[in-house]
Amino acid sequence: MNDHGHHHGHDHDHGDHGHGHRVGGLRGALSEIFRPHSHDAADSIDTALEASERGIRAVKVSFVALMVTALIQVAIVVATGSVALLADTIHNFSDALTAIPLFLAFRLGRRPANDRYTYGYRRAEDLAGLFILAMIAASAVIAAVQSIDRLLNPRPLENLGVLLFAGLAGFVGNELVALYRIREGTAIGSAALVADGYHARTDGFTSLAVALGAVGVWAGIDRADPIVGLGISIAIFAVLAGAARQIYYRLMDAVDPAIVEEIRHETDHVPGVIAVEPPRVRWLGHRLVADLTINVDPDGSVHDGHAVATATRRHLKEVVAHIDDVHVHVHPAMIDIEDPLASSVDV
Repeated sequence: MNDHGHHHGHDHDHGDHGHGHRVGGLRGALSEIFRPHSHDAADSIDTALEASERGIRAVKVSFVALMVTALIQVAIVVATGSVALLADTIHNFSDALTAIPLFLAFRLGRRPANDRYTYGYRRAEDLAGLFILAMIAASAVIAAVQSIDRLLNPRPLENLGVLLFAGLAGFVGNELVALYRIREGTAIGSAALVADGYHARTDGFTSLAVALGAVGVWAGIDRADPIVGLGISIAIFAVLAGAARQIYYRLMDAVDPAIVEEIRHETDHVPGVIAVEPPRVRWLGHRLVADLTINVDPDGSVHDGHAVATATRRHLKEVVAHIDDVHVHVHPAMIDIEDPLASSVDV
């Protein structure tokens, strides 16, 4: 698994899918970095094609930016021998490479449904999210191993000024990519893209830690560089925990309760709808699918019920962000909704 509200001012998911408030100050800032909120509640309304195109563009731009940043850092690693910068560079490369499965997932998700994949291929985005988790975990392990080795076998650092510059440059590059990924992921409702954005943001702060390691060595703390490398590993594991939580929510069909309430509220105000049962909503990739049952006038014709269902579907697709498919089940208002023998019509 965006700092945007719904059209009716609902707060969005805070991990447990409740409606808690944000924590301010330093604690709140650190929480946003390492344990990002669910990003179900975004406020832009677009088509599936437009959203996929934005996602593809975002991964292309961020891939190029992070590869350039990582290649610059490689050159500086060779010149300085910094294990902290090496750890950060490895993480930057892994972060850049996560753009590849995301790109493939966005492309695959545009394929139409067929007899085997009756819901289409949009779950590919969630599979890409699993790959992102694996890359984050691998980079954390590699960074930790390199740092421990350098603690046991210390080597002198050279060109500390260049190393300081590299850390600052890594921060700027990663933060720009993070802002872009988070903005685009928020706009299209992609949990994988937003999680990758927070991944890049943490890379930026660990790049600052590299700069601090150089300052520490310059101040006479010989093992400051590998100590910072271990700190980077811990930061990566923190990102892994937060990202895993968001991807788990998507795989388990979890959704922000504010979205469910918005759909219920909007359906309840469609002309001809007498009552609406609790909707069922889930994400397929970065698009929402809703199933709901409405009660209509029992004296109306099948045609009348169909017209109300069609109006309901049209209205929800117009006002609810990211909703793509709406399946409406129609019941006469006076018939028990739990009665399996009750007559009804699906639209």
